[in-house]
Amino acid sequence: MPVITRRGFIQSAALAPAAFAQSPPRRIAIVATVYRYLSHAQHMGDRFLIGYPFAGEWHKPNVKVVSLYVDQKPSDDLSAARAREFGFQVYPTIAEAVCCGGSKLAVDAVVIIGEHGDYPHNEKGQILYPRFEFFEQVSKVFENDHRSVPVYNDKHLSYSFEKAKAMTDTSRRLRFPMLAGSSLPVTWRLPDLELPLDCQIEDALMVGIGGSDPMDYHALEAMQCMVERRRGGETGIKSVQMVEGDDVWKAGAAGRWSKELLTSALSRSDNPQGLTVKDGRTQDLVGSGEVQKLATKPAAYFIEYRDGLKATMLMLNGADKDFTFAARLKGKREIQSTQFFLSPEPNVTYSACLVNKIEQMIMTGVAPYPVDRTLIVSGMLEACLTSRIKDHALLETPHLGVTYHPPKESQYCRS
Repeated sequence: MPVITRRGFIQSAALAPAAFAQSPPRRIAIVATVYRYLSHAQHMGDRFLIGYPFAGEWHKPNVKVVSLYVDQKPSDDLSAARAREFGFQVYPTIAEAVCCGGSKLAVDAVVIIGEHGDYPHNEKGQILYPRFEFFEQVSKVFENDHRSVPVYNDKHLSYSFEKAKAMTDTSRRLRFPMLAGSSLPVTWRLPDLELPLDCQIEDALMVGIGGSDPMDYHALEAMQCMVERRRGGETGIKSVQMVEGDDVWKAGAAGRWSKELLTSALSRSDNPQGLTVKDGRTQDLVGSGEVQKLATKPAAYFIEYRDGLKATMLMLNGADKDFTFAARLKGKREIQSTQFFLSPEPNVTYSACLVNKIEQMIMTGVAPYPVDRTLIVSGMLEACLTSRIKDHALLETPHLGVTYHPPKESQYCRS
């Protein structure tokens, strides 16, 4: 693969997707836990096979899926049918998939999708997806062949920060571009909000919904993609704490999180619950106290960064059904807030926003945003879940000294 300069990346990205279509198709291996209806592998793999709507057009990536590995094949498995329809091979091992049955690396990129499937949970409630083990097998082929290609890893790198850091260390040692994370940082925002680069964030709050581990990651990553734009970039995390139940509301009453920010964040939601669902009336969930009545098993994640910023993520299942964010910036009177828009099943078009970023990395050889974001969020989530099982203790996190600078422009969809 030719060396890509920063200027070359910016130029090629600006020309995408037209510029991508002028080069030979890139050969892709997909390594997945399962390939069934509505799994991440199906959402993303099918877009590489068939194409996807993007920026008001139908876009067919200039790639060719040449191999697939699936770890589990449930009764509704689609891998064999997709292989027959599109003419690729499903291999019994990861090494065979990235070598296309031979002894040498035979693809231009590897897409690892370790989400969904029947896997055990640990005492923290984390699903033990084998993302690290998948990555290790891929990187072993790279080492043996003395050659590497771009790798994308879906969602958090691992349930273990130690394993997650080993993955990013390997990518740097073997010098291949790596992208990771979920669709929330790149989906549409309602309204279109980009915090200015090097802004001074005084307070930040994220609202999320869903179950622990998989959905908590989404919310924390969405929060991180906003706060990383503060002055000086990312400095690392000093401490974390997770509290639940009534302690969430007690923390709010004590001023540990801002009711004004929560009101602003929830004002961006299209799916508030309660009376709005029953008879259509609007309501101030925070001012009326309804949020406390509606939220089932509320949880608060308190994140203190090394530069002094304190941010809060509230999981409010039952009170809302959207992911929203609010922040107070120095020098701005108005609270800045937005919704991370997630379009409905089965098309989930926000997945196309993420696939387009993966495609950019495959075609240019440069990740559009740092894998360090995924690394720090992986560790942030693990530490918070550790706080929960340690009687919700405040935990110092010296191991989370992850530093990086975000891209000049946020990479979310704007058209």
